[in-house]
Amino acid sequence: MRRHWIDNLRWVTVLLVLLYHVIYYYNNKGVLGGIGGFGDGPQYQDIIMYVLYPWFMPLLFILAGVSARYALERHTDKEWFKSRTTKLLVPSTIGLIFFGFLTGYFNSLAAPVDDAMAALPLAVKYLIWTISGTGPLWFIQDLWLLSLLLLLIRKIDARDKVWLACGKLGIVPTILMGVMFWLGHKTLVMNPNPASAEGLWNLYKPIFYAIPFLMGYFVFSHDRIQELVERAWKPLMACAVVAGTILIATTFGQNNTLPQYLCTPLNNIYGWLMCLAMMGWFRSCFDRTGRFATYMTRSSYGIYIVHYLIVNSLGYTLKVATSMPPVCMYLILTVAVFALSPVLYELLRRIPLLRWCVLGEKR
Repeated sequence: MRRHWIDNLRWVTVLLVLLYHVIYYYNNKGVLGGIGGFGDGPQYQDIIMYVLYPWFMPLLFILAGVSARYALERHTDKEWFKSRTTKLLVPSTIGLIFFGFLTGYFNSLAAPVDDAMAALPLAVKYLIWTISGTGPLWFIQDLWLLSLLLLLIRKIDARDKVWLACGKLGIVPTILMGVMFWLGHKTLVMNPNPASAEGLWNLYKPIFYAIPFLMGYFVFSHDRIQELVERAWKPLMACAVVAGTILIATTFGQNNTLPQYLCTPLNNIYGWLMCLAMMGWFRSCFDRTGRFATYMTRSSYGIYIVHYLIVNSLGYTLKVATSMPPVCMYLILTVAVFALSPVLYELLRRIPLLRWCVLGEKR
């Protein structure tokens, strides 16, 4: 039986990622990446980052864990992992060579001018662009590694004892599992050394994201747990809104991606409650499909892969090559990323080689 609410929640969250990246690209809160903001003013549009960042990527990992459980009920471990490798690892490695380097190129344009970089041979620049063009594809690289971890856990727990035990949880223990969010954030490096790989560790957050992924697999793949969250979605959402409002009101202006910020109890309470509330809400109200939802279910993954090139290239061009007001830049970039990402995806999926190496699709 197809769980349409999972499909719908996934593609809606992907669309929120697109919106987030538009705001993020022009943020002035010190969040790394993008080209920077428009002066030292408050930039209240950046509130969108504070609303979304604590929960939208963990939610995608939860849904990935749930989907992994359902897929492994129909396929062998070998079949499942082979499909994961094609869909996740190929686009985030080989795809960088054929497509991702373009994102890396615009990253280099937005970065401070470096005479040493300018003097490098084109082949070396291309290699740097390819590596730095990973962008949002860190998500699918993490997912591939977590798929390996899951197969190991399945070997250890061959009789599914952990999964069966998790299915007996009540709503209170399920809510209290949010403590694991906080513990996961505690694995980040609080003051990373810029000359080391500690910054990459904080970007990929492998231990933190393993927690919602495994929760999805072991806990939220149970119909019983889903029903509990569904029945409680309204109070959960109300509590999340209160927590989020207090969080934003007391921290707006801070860099909301720093480890110190992520580790605060309120950030974790808000993020976890939103994950639960969104799952309950969509299971209660959006467990259906239609033509648009069916298309987005099929296409949202590809749209996620290609969208940041549009954000990066057009966002850079608008700020550097025009003098239009910031509000126009935001509007143009928002419309463009939502309109052109599906067009770019549809173009790439019709070219056999690029369809495989950029999107991980065989046909």
